[in-house]
Amino acid sequence: MISTFTAFFDANVFYGARLRSLVVELAQTKLFRARWSEHIQDEWIRNLLRNRPELSVATLERTRRSMDTSVLDCLVTGYAGLIETLALPDPDDRHVLAAAIIGRASCIVTFNLTHFPSDYLGSFNLHAVHPDDFLLDTESLDPTVFADAIVSDFRHYLNPPLSFADYVASLAKAGVPKAAAEIEKLEVLLKP
Repeated sequence: MISTFTAFFDANVFYGARLRSLVVELAQTKLFRARWSEHIQDEWIRNLLRNRPELSVATLERTRRSMDTSVLDCLVTGYAGLIETLALPDPDDRHVLAAAIIGRASCIVTFNLTHFPSDYLGSFNLHAVHPDDFLLDTESLDPTVFADAIVSDFRHYLNPPLSFADYVASLAKAGVPKAAAEIEKLEVLLKP
């Protein structure tokens, strides 16, 4: 069963590798429909390369392709004509709202809540939600499926090995401390 609840992800959610990996893993559970655009992909890659020039463009492009192929129907297109008609505090964020509208999203998941005023988004039947709250909401939909996704995501980090404590700490550092505290409780599932 595929959820009809659709979340559009802002580029800042994909900036950090650990959070990006977790969101993609959760999107594959079908607890929600994950949507983003080529513009979103370009933005997080551009910002990451600007701040971390030692990273490989080829590696990030592989990550992008993997995201786009591993999440069914994730890419939103056909929203360019709507951008100019929208009014947000930061005009550079209009592409996010336009794609969310065309993608029939229920929410925009972003760290920049002030960039997406609730009254204005409400006129499009949308709301903005912080990634920390989004993860907790996702867990509440089906705690078992959520836990399985966490375990699956954590197991990606075998080479080089990553401790579960470091995994949790990296999520907290990525800006989702409440979700990290809940995820920390799942370490018991990793015991043999």
